[in-house]
Amino acid sequence: MPAFVPQPLSKELHEELGSSIRGQVYLRDDTEFVEYSSIFNGNVVCVARAVACPLDAEDVSKIILFCAKHSLSPSIKAGGYGTGGWAIGGDIIVDLSKFVEIGIEAPLDGGGYTSLRDQDEANRKANENGPSGKRRREEDTALRFYDAASEQVANFLRGPHRVGWDLPQPVRRRVEEQTPIFDSERRGASQPSTTIVPSNQLPPTQSSRSPPAQSLPVVGGDPFGYLDAPVISQLPPSVTQSAYTPPTRPDPLTSRSGTVVNPQLPSVQRNLASETQPIYPHAYVTFGAGMRQKEIDTYTAKHPLEGRSIIAGPNATIPYHVPFAAHPGGSGVVLLGGFGFLSRLHGLSIDNLVEVEMVTADGKVIIVNEHEYPDLWWALRGAGPALGVVTRYKAKAFPVPRFHRATAPSLIRHFRDCFKGAPRELYANVILTAGPEGKDSLVVVQMCYVGPKDKGQEYLLALSSWDGERCLLNEVHEKSFLHQQDSVAQVLRGKRGRQWFIRSALITSLPDEIINETVLKFADTPVGCTWLFECAGGAIVDFEDNCVPKSQRESSFTIAALHQWEMEVDDDRCIDAAEEWIRDSLKSVQSGGPFPSFLGRHEPAQRTIGCYGNNWQRLVDVKRKYDPKNVFRNSLWPLDAALEPCDPRTHEPPTPHHLKFGH
Repeated sequence: MPAFVPQPLSKELHEELGSSIRGQVYLRDDTEFVEYSSIFNGNVVCVARAVACPLDAEDVSKIILFCAKHSLSPSIKAGGYGTGGWAIGGDIIVDLSKFVEIGIEAPLDGGGYTSLRDQDEANRKANENGPSGKRRREEDTALRFYDAASEQVANFLRGPHRVGWDLPQPVRRRVEEQTPIFDSERRGASQPSTTIVPSNQLPPTQSSRSPPAQSLPVVGGDPFGYLDAPVISQLPPSVTQSAYTPPTRPDPLTSRSGTVVNPQLPSVQRNLASETQPIYPHAYVTFGAGMRQKEIDTYTAKHPLEGRSIIAGPNATIPYHVPFAAHPGGSGVVLLGGFGFLSRLHGLSIDNLVEVEMVTADGKVIIVNEHEYPDLWWALRGAGPALGVVTRYKAKAFPVPRFHRATAPSLIRHFRDCFKGAPRELYANVILTAGPEGKDSLVVVQMCYVGPKDKGQEYLLALSSWDGERCLLNEVHEKSFLHQQDSVAQVLRGKRGRQWFIRSALITSLPDEIINETVLKFADTPVGCTWLFECAGGAIVDFEDNCVPKSQRESSFTIAALHQWEMEVDDDRCIDAAEEWIRDSLKSVQSGGPFPSFLGRHEPAQRTIGCYGNNWQRLVDVKRKYDPKNVFRNSLWPLDAALEPCDPRTHEPPTPHHLKFGH
């Protein structure tokens, strides 16, 4: 298809917008435009005429009113991680990267918090010399270095670090060869929390077509070249981490009163003589819309709150973390679900929001919470990007411990059966990942228990009892939650600038026949495909006061196909494999649509509508009230201004012209 050529913003409009806000405005021919308009997914073309970088909510309001006055559509860019490309699909990109306020506070007497309204004065002093687009992109690159999650896993997937492995890599075909045996030192501990086994008895997997011959030569051992900066995210020596024992309570999912553990957990070396207990059941974290999840995790790890300890005395501290999805991710995911390691224990990200500052379609700057604009509060937690621009958040944070064809289905069934009735403190997943280069597909099992190490040997031993195949790597140790957050991203090996395609579903069960069909289908996926099974349930089902319905929350598993491939490749299977698995193979056990945070590019309207179940019509009513002209159409919202379902391509930016339109 022909290349799309956006119309430039006229000099008059540029001057009008630039003079009305405190922040900067960049046109397409400005150097900074490219930096501010880049996103994670490489197969999205930016069609914007300009980028506006507001410094506060008043700036955002003026941009929205400017767009309404001149019939221009805004698109909102917080982190640029969404694969749909909505962040850069409008005429004017509203880049929120200057909103980098962050702080943590203990609850007030009675459990309350300081309202964002009372923090307005500090917010007005936004740093006008905030990070440039280039610097923000460099910071973003540094955030995607995940070796701190596990050096053993990093060495297994990539080989020991060598200079140059982070350079761009050409697409490689997976070679069918015998998986090498790793020595006992590489295997680590004998009981796995991250367990990696080969699926080398799967049918030989296919690869995408090779790129043109001029591709850069292979440097280093990383099959995907997924990390972009040799900077390991380590906590400073001044941060004191301590073990933490969560309060005991009956587990709602099982009649057993005991809890069990797998020690790939948010924990470090613990002193058994010193059990630090939290003073507060939760804290509150305030953060601007420009903050990424990993930056927020790092901040709260560096700013623990006081705790109680007989040994440490008044110096005892314990870190608190917001229940986020595993990064990479921007703040926008907090409005769309947010499923991660703490979700079974504390709920989704949207369940832990307590207040936001928001700009509506008519330019009003409002504070929204359960008492102010309660209808909008209900709707924005699950569909926020379609209803306005959230500029600041306040969310709860919780104390977290510092401390083959035949055999692959067997292992997945074993995983399923081991974690039936699991306590809320336990997170677990199975990852099918294509690669690394020269090796067959891998099956990775990860467990994370948010609690004391000595409570969970039952689950660890149960998982270890599987004897269907040789285990290539067993890794068991305690780790900080900050590093735990990197563990899924480390296995995914995601890289900015590649083509990305995501499909997801919530399922009620995982029958044997679906497991078998899944493994057979995965055997034909190209390099760069990852299929993920995560245990859902737990505390997620406790919340019913937002637009993500109970029917979705009661699902047993959240499933995702996460596909990435090089820009030079145009292979239908990179998309078709994900579509067919989610749409066809899992159809009989689906609960509807996925959690909204898992919506991807070119989602059919009915799948988006399915995310909200019986709450859909109420959500439409709120949209009609607060955004009747569909100002925020560059979002997940699947309806046009007349509230009729529309083709997703009408509210997404186009694909590069040399690729198929369906991508």
